[in-house]
Amino acid sequence: MESNSTRASLLFSSESGKASVVAVNATALYLLAYLLVQAVFQVSTLSVAAQLGIRGTWQLGRLQFRMADSEWWQAAVLAVYGAGPVVCLGLGIGALWLFWKWARLRRGLLKLFLFWVMLHACNLSLGALAADTLTQTGTWYVPSWLFRAGNALNVVVALLAAMLQMVLGYLAAMLFLQSHDSITMMQYHNRRQLLVSAVLVPWLAGSALLLLLHWPTQTLTEQLRYVAMLLLLGPLYMACINESFEHTIESPSRTRLATGLLLLVGGALLVWRLGLAGGVSFG
Repeated sequence: MESNSTRASLLFSSESGKASVVAVNATALYLLAYLLVQAVFQVSTLSVAAQLGIRGTWQLGRLQFRMADSEWWQAAVLAVYGAGPVVCLGLGIGALWLFWKWARLRRGLLKLFLFWVMLHACNLSLGALAADTLTQTGTWYVPSWLFRAGNALNVVVALLAAMLQMVLGYLAAMLFLQSHDSITMMQYHNRRQLLVSAVLVPWLAGSALLLLLHWPTQTLTEQLRYVAMLLLLGPLYMACINESFEHTIESPSRTRLATGLLLLVGGALLVWRLGLAGGVSFG
């Protein structure tokens, strides 16, 4: 009895330790993927604005255009506010292709990074539309200026985007399960622990760190976009709970703390903060 109890205690300790490492690595990848996708989103937006002669400032967490509302015209609104979501959609599709054709069959954390790139890209394409409609800013301007049929239609479009994001989150469950190497964490009886470590903790910790990163210029719109990620993660969680898949690649890498990744993410966050703290003018 004592021997069995000791083995059970060691097993629990081992699983808890692996879960902690998975949580730290997944949070780092969540942040790195966010910075990449957010940079692509904002650079795409400001590039189109600059080409149209629209001036502004790239600040922490937002783009501030130096242009009165009355000076905007329809083509400019659609081009500027539509560029980011469209480019991110392409980025997400590209990440999906790389993941499915190449990364999911290889060892390491690249496949989990690509997974988070897919989710962040989807969130800035669909989730952003749902979130921005609540504040009537950002990508909300696209359907508003495209249809010019009142806000009721904009709300319908936002709801459709939210529902599509939920469907994609559910379908992403198998991608998530194929993005991990740990044999222990992939066992079905550890499924909830895996989801907490690799989904819930990265979202909570990542969102909190991003709030601090963008303080004090964080807007409500950006905060709602963090929340919109749950439209993906909630259905993904439920689908994974109901999925018995527990396989991994033949020679998976060991679960260990990715110190190089942590240093990279720390450096990227520092550069992001220092580079945008004073604002970068464009146009």
